[in-house]
Amino acid sequence: MVKKITTKNFSSFGRLIHHPLRHTKSRKRNLFYVVCKEPKNVGWRIAYLIVRDKTINKLEQHPQTFESFEPVSGRTLLYLAKEREPEQIHCFSLDRPVILNKGIWHGVVTLDRDSEIKITENANVGCIYWKLGFDLNSGHKVE
Repeated sequence: MVKKITTKNFSSFGRLIHHPLRHTKSRKRNLFYVVCKEPKNVGWRIAYLIVRDKTINKLEQHPQTFESFEPVSGRTLLYLAKEREPEQIHCFSLDRPVILNKGIWHGVVTLDRDSEIKITENANVGCIYWKLGFDLNSGHKVE
C-alpha cells in the first residue's frame, strides 16, 4: 500500500521540508527557516537523480547522514524501513520534499518513464546495501 506523506506518518523515518510558519497571516516578509543542519565540520553535496527503475531488489542506508529527497518532476515511490525486516518496509508517494533520518533504509522507483529528484546529503556518504531477495516495483496503487 502506498501512503501519502504526512507529518505524522513520516515522523519515524524523517521530516518534511517545509516552513512551520508558512500559513501565518503576515505576507509582507520573506520567511527563512533552517530545517536541518549538521555540525560545521561536515560538508554537504547536492545531487540530481533521474529515476528510471520500475523495480528494485535492494534498499540502501547511509548511517552517518541525513538525506533530502525533493521531487522535481514525475511520480516516484519511496520505499522506507527503519529495521532490516521485509514486513516493515513502507511505501510512500514522493509528492513533497522530505529529509530522511540517518540510517533509514530507502529506495525509489518511478511510476512514469522517468522522474527527477534533487538530493542533498553529506559530501562523504557511506552506503550499506540490503539485498531483499524479492522485488519492490511501481505496480502499487497510490492512495
